[in-house]
Parts: sequence; C-alpha cells; structure tokens
Amino acid sequence: MGTGFVKLVKSMIAPLIFCTVFSGILHVQSAAKVGRVALKALVYFEVVSTFALALGLLVGNVVKPGQGAHIQYDGKDVEKYQKQAQNRTEVDLVLNIIPTTLVSAVSEGEILQVLFVAVLVGMAAMITGERATPFVELVDAVGCIMSSVVAIVMKAAPLGAFGAMAFTVGTYGLHELGSLLVLILTFYLTSISFVLIVLGAIAAVSGFNILRFLWYLKDELVLVVATSSSESALPNLMAKLRHMGCSESVVGLVVPLGYSFNLDGTNVYMTLATLFIAQAMGVSLSLVEQLEVLLVAMLTSKGASGVAGAGFITLASTLVAVRPELAPGMAMLLGVDKFMSECRALTNFCGNGVGAVVMSLWEGELDKETMRQTLRGRGGRSAPEASIDGGECGGPAGDMHV
Repeated sequence: MGTGFVKLVKSMIAPLIFCTVFSGILHVQSAAKVGRVALKALVYFEVVSTFALALGLLVGNVVKPGQGAHIQYDGKDVEKYQKQAQNRTEVDLVLNIIPTTLVSAVSEGEILQVLFVAVLVGMAAMITGERATPFVELVDAVGCIMSSVVAIVMKAAPLGAFGAMAFTVGTYGLHELGSLLVLILTFYLTSISFVLIVLGAIAAVSGFNILRFLWYLKDELVLVVATSSSESALPNLMAKLRHMGCSESVVGLVVPLGYSFNLDGTNVYMTLATLFIAQAMGVSLSLVEQLEVLLVAMLTSKGASGVAGAGFITLASTLVAVRPELAPGMAMLLGVDKFMSECRALTNFCGNGVGAVVMSLWEGELDKETMRQTLRGRGGRSAPEASIDGGECGGPAGDMHV
C-alpha cells in the first residue's frame, strides 16, 4: 500500500513539474528574470547546503557516534551501491541533465531533465509570442487536469501512510536499532537543530516564524514521514506556498529546482554517516580529508531526488570518491537506513519550503500580509487560486489531511 501510493504520486510529478515550470516562465515578464531567479536560488541552495554539510561534520567530530561501535556487517551487501557510485562521475552528473529526447525526460521521470526541458520549451514559447498561444493553452489545460488528478490520488493518502508505517514497524521493530541507536538519535537531533536554528534564523530574517510555518505544513510533514519521500508532498507544498502569498512564478521555478539542488537532510546525513563509518572501522580522517568529504558531497548530492533511499546512493558516491575502503562499511547502515530516510525527507522538505519563501521575498513578490495572516490561521489567498483540488482552474478548495 505504501509503495503503491508513492509510485502513484511519483507518476504525476514529472508532468506536473513540467506544466508548473513552463507556466511559471510564461508568467515572468522577461527571460532575464528567469535566469536571475534561478541563479539566486542556486546560490542560496549552495550556501545553505554548505551549512548542512558542515553541521554534520561538526556534530560527528564532537559526539563521535561510531567510536567504540562493534557491529558485524557483510560488505557484499553494498556492492550494488558501490557499482552505481563508481558510474556516477562528474561528467555523468552534468550530462544527466540533458535528456535523450524532450519527451523521454517526462516519461522517465528524471526531475533535472524535466526542469531542463521545461525551461527550454518555456523560453522558446516566450520568444515565439502569439503563435505559441495554442500550445500554452494546452499546457495550462494539462496542468489543471494534473492538479485534479493529484486531488483524486491524495484521497488515498491515509491508506498509503498506514501501509508504509505498518510495514516499517512490522519489519524492523526496535530490535534492529541496537548499537546504531546513538547514530539515529544524533542524526535526528542534528537535523532538528538545523531546521530550528539555521532555517529558523533564515525565516526570522525573512519575517516569519519557522514553528508557525512548520505547523502550517503539518499535514504534508505527516505524509513525508509516512512515505519517507518528500516528493509525495510536492504538489501540496507548491499549492500551500502560493496560498500563503508566495509568487506563483517563483514557486514554479524554485521548488522543483530545490528538489534536485537543495537537499539539506541528505547533506547532514552524508557527512555524519561518513564519520560514523570511519570511526566504527577505526579509520582516522584528517581535517583535509573531511573538507574533501564536504566538497565531494556537495557535488554528489545534486540530482538526488526525494525518493526513499536516494541518500544511500549519494553516500556511496561520496565514499567511493574520497576513501573507497570505507564503502563496505555502508552495510552497517542498511538495517536502519529506513529510520533515517524519514528524517532526511523531512529536512529536505522543510528546506525547500523555506527556500521558496525567501526567493519570493528577494524578488519582491511575497505578499507579507497574506503570509502573516495565513501562518496565524486567519486565511490567505482565495481558495481556488491556492487549491490543490483543481489548482488555478477553479476547483473546490481543500487541503489533504492524513
């Protein structure tokens, strides 16, 4: 039930992102603004990601969760991750942005490729002008239909959440934690600290309270926890951001971009897990090597989507690039990775939500009064404009509840 629900949501992500980004570009007055927003977003993502990576290193060195751990593991369990990581060179990461065909980007569900195609086609439509009107209307119609499909699928969210959580508890229970409990607790506390301190400071400077913001997104956060995937709540996040006063064009560009370039939870996990493995295996990493881990992780984390378990592949890529002898130690984390994937997804989700609000503010397209009223539970923009049940097509209003 859980896997089926996540697959169902994922099947809609690519066309929904294409329509949203395409429409967002067409709402922008000039191509120069599209490039400016994207550049600002990428700079912001890199700065915040660096804080996340550095926080993971700092906590790992202070707490030393892997020190004294005596965990039996079989390195053969992680051979498939090592092989996938070895194939992920820097050139491959860049070339992966370019799809085989314009249609394959959407059909294969590669978010980076969908972004590339959406921006390319959106720019072309902007240049073409009035002759592109029929195609623009078609994309808008498809976007409205996809919003309605999302509304239908979200009716099954409680069943998907129930199935995912029941499977996790029934399969793993608490006995799997054992000596890894320290790592899990450390990771959760580090991620919570990142959200409340780093993202909280960014939110405070931007004029809103991080706790009120998280409460506003509580339904989506529950869904992310249940499915271990931040993608499952992407449509709802975009709708709620528009509802609280964020610019439609900025949300349409920044949120999909953030799902590939702003993975704060994954970044915290990679540096903290790397130090845990090194400490558990008795391998000492110098300051220079730890900085190398930070720089490599900054690259390998790009393009990892919000799908459950994606952080494991990026961790393998980082270890293979820095200290290959540490890669077999990933087997120590296999049994408990499920428990940490929820926290990764939650942190990624929160980071992307805050990032979209900040970008709207920087562009001068944030309705601050609407934001204040919405976060205080006193309304927001008109229901049809922000509704998930029909997007901007005038469907009935309503948020998904789990």
